[in-house]
Amino acid sequence: MISWAIKGRELANCNCDYGCPCQFNALPTTGTCEAAVGYQIEEGHFGDVDLSGLRAATVYWWPGPVHEGNGKMQLIIDDKANEAQREALIKIMSGEETEEMATMWFIYGAMAPTKLTPLFKPIDLEIDVENRVGRVSVPGVFETIGEPIRNPMTGDIHRARIDLTDGFEYEVAEMGSASTKAIGEIKLILENTYGQFAHIHLSNTGIVRKAA
Repeated sequence: MISWAIKGRELANCNCDYGCPCQFNALPTTGTCEAAVGYQIEEGHFGDVDLSGLRAATVYWWPGPVHEGNGKMQLIIDDKANEAQREALIKIMSGEETEEMATMWFIYGAMAPTKLTPLFKPIDLEIDVENRVGRVSVPGVFETIGEPIRNPMTGDIHRARIDLTDGFEYEVAEMGSASTKAIGEIKLILENTYGQFAHIHLSNTGIVRKAA
């Protein structure tokens, strides 16, 4: 197995209500699971291939809960990546060279037998985890806008976090509200649904935890 690690930020938007039942081992809000995710890699490597500074994104769709499978997915890799970097990110984000069940990419890859041809495109991305604001835009594929959750009566910003002690994606995620319009091979329209802002630090063996 090739050793790899990625440290960075993510903005994810799925079709569930705020909080997302999946984070609590419950079924998705509407029965299906649809999502778009953007990643800013701050530091990373796949063997001796440097991945630092690159961006990536994914679009997913499942007809039911993720664990029931039969999903489809499409990877979008930064067009600035060279051939070795492209191959590395495709392997990582498809769940290859990873211990079984160690990352969300392994699980999503295993549960999405329909893997559409990866795209190599410019990814316009801004993610501010602490302030819960961000955007991910891939021309011709999708755009996601994230913002804080607001009190419906006063409009004041509401802050909530999810702390997972034994997760496969993050240790702590900031909760937000997000909207996505995907117009590529996987089409999504999500409006003011679950938004997730997180610092991620993953390797081929799973989360690299701060305590370690």
